[in-house]
Amino acid sequence: MKRIIYCCAAGLLSLSANAQVGIGTASPKSNLDVNGKTTLRKELRVGGTSSQAGSAGLNGQVLVSQGEGLPAVWKSLNVSFMEEGQYKLINSYLSSDQAGITTLSSGVAADDVYKNSVGDDITDTSKGKWSKIDGLQNSFIIKNGKNRLTYQFQTGIEMKAPDAATSESITFTCGVFRNGKLVAVRPDKVVSNNNTEKSGIQDYIFTLNYTEQNVPIGTQKLEVACRKINASNVNSQFTVGRNVSDTNTVSNAFTLESIMKIDVIEYVTYKSN
Repeated sequence: MKRIIYCCAAGLLSLSANAQVGIGTASPKSNLDVNGKTTLRKELRVGGTSSQAGSAGLNGQVLVSQGEGLPAVWKSLNVSFMEEGQYKLINSYLSSDQAGITTLSSGVAADDVYKNSVGDDITDTSKGKWSKIDGLQNSFIIKNGKNRLTYQFQTGIEMKAPDAATSESITFTCGVFRNGKLVAVRPDKVVSNNNTEKSGIQDYIFTLNYTEQNVPIGTQKLEVACRKINASNVNSQFTVGRNVSDTNTVSNAFTLESIMKIDVIEYVTYKSN
């Protein structure tokens, strides 16, 4: 009976002359050489001595190598560990523009299109006459079909009424287009309010926040465009993302610049062995 037990044990464990132990290997390369899967049922302790047990670390710490000849140490890292089923920020894209849109100003008629739908083509004039903010264009790749894309767009709007003492208004809208198709839109209105102290100039901040889910895998091209829906006076000056004139003392292109931030957030999954 003893002989059988000895033979079975010898097939699993090899002890070399210099006290190296091998499990699953007949030629261990270190004091303990395991060739196969390892199951650890309790804590892992490191940095101990012959008279004192090593440290098991604290909850949330990770084991970090200090290089050859030095013991590994437990470290607290400022990293959020993601579990399967959560969403993780993969990348952020930020762009700004001070050229803006000047093609919707005085003498340019509004398109009188009040409604838009998801999927409208940016080149379809029956859905509105869109003007792009070229500096905000961005392209990126989606690798996981389960995702969230968050868009944060902000720009300055400026109009100048022909008569500073007469209140005028312009209704407009701005939207986000992905691969030429509308995915987010917000209409708004700016009113001059008889502001003779500013020579008829009225500034306004426009903001659009939107989250799109499960965008298809592949290359995505994002663009921002705006259009003039209605104007009480076609001769009112109107700009998006810049001032109506560089000679006024009310604003400039920097104070009214456009900013677009895109956050790509993807679902966390892990493949099993």
